[in-house]
Amino acid sequence: MRRSRSGRHARRPVSRCRGRLSIGALLCCLLLSASQSAGADVAEFYAGRTINLIISTGSGGGLDASARLIARYMTNHIPGRPSIVARNMTGAGHLQATNYLYNQAPRDGTTIAAILPAFVAYQVLDGTGAQYDARRFLWLGSSDVDNQNLYVWHAAGIKSLADARKRQVLMGATGVGSYAALWPTLMNNLLGTRFKLVLGYKSTTEIHLAMQRGEVEGRAGNVFSSLKSQNPDWLHERRIDVLVQIGAERDPEFTDVPLLSELAENDEYRRVVSVLAGEVAIGKPFLTTPEVPADRLAALRAAFEATTADGAYLAEAKRLEIGARALGHARVKAIADAILATPPDVIAKARAAIEVRP
Repeated sequence: MRRSRSGRHARRPVSRCRGRLSIGALLCCLLLSASQSAGADVAEFYAGRTINLIISTGSGGGLDASARLIARYMTNHIPGRPSIVARNMTGAGHLQATNYLYNQAPRDGTTIAAILPAFVAYQVLDGTGAQYDARRFLWLGSSDVDNQNLYVWHAAGIKSLADARKRQVLMGATGVGSYAALWPTLMNNLLGTRFKLVLGYKSTTEIHLAMQRGEVEGRAGNVFSSLKSQNPDWLHERRIDVLVQIGAERDPEFTDVPLLSELAENDEYRRVVSVLAGEVAIGKPFLTTPEVPADRLAALRAAFEATTADGAYLAEAKRLEIGARALGHARVKAIADAILATPPDVIAKARAAIEVRP
């Protein structure tokens, strides 16, 4: 209260601004309460539950090592602290895992997957056996982005792609939809190499054993971080010859190895290569099923992001020589959507380029 000039007490006018602030504060309280309630609901849902992590490659490979390391730390960042159990699901060049995630896995946020992204372009390039729509998957992010490569065992005597044009070179692969099959086929059709696929291996570990036994001579589709972590002696002792790498730019540690895009003879070939190599920019993605409730999806994405920034996770990744150059879910989605929106004329050329020919 204040005294007026007439000596009477006057009532202080109510400020409209203060009224607005009060309403704003109330709204903030309501939103905060709703957010806390949603967080509590997510924590209540995940408490005591198990999240299944599907890995599309066999045990012992680069994706497997990266996925299991992510799982070990990600559980600490999910409300309710659920356990995460990894399960390898190999077959058909990652299609078995992809089809399972889309058609059979529960759509409640209790199944996530680490699947090499060959399935993205495969949907528009071939689609045989693809029982999914990659546009509907929900991305969590990517644990690492790394260039792929093609190499042969030292005993083969193949030192360059020029050598691979002179004679047949046996290349191990899991299935036709795998990178191990894709890159040799593409190079045969665009660059005139003479790689011959030997299909049916259950895992990259089996391919490597076959390579050392002399059953096959090489493998495509591995990444440099996996080579450095799983088979460092192959590099240090020159047991393999890396002929080409696939990525946006040369790996700084392997600048003497040419990019596949650099070997393309004209713009048309380069456009085809860019479509097929676009997935490499996705790296090692983690995703979940369509229709996961929004609050659980947000929690999984936040947990994945927190994991890839976790100091303890990064320290262990460095110690184990596992790549950890992460990408967020929005960037991964943008790259995948761009591949799925490739114009039909480029798709037609790319289809021809990856057709297995006698």
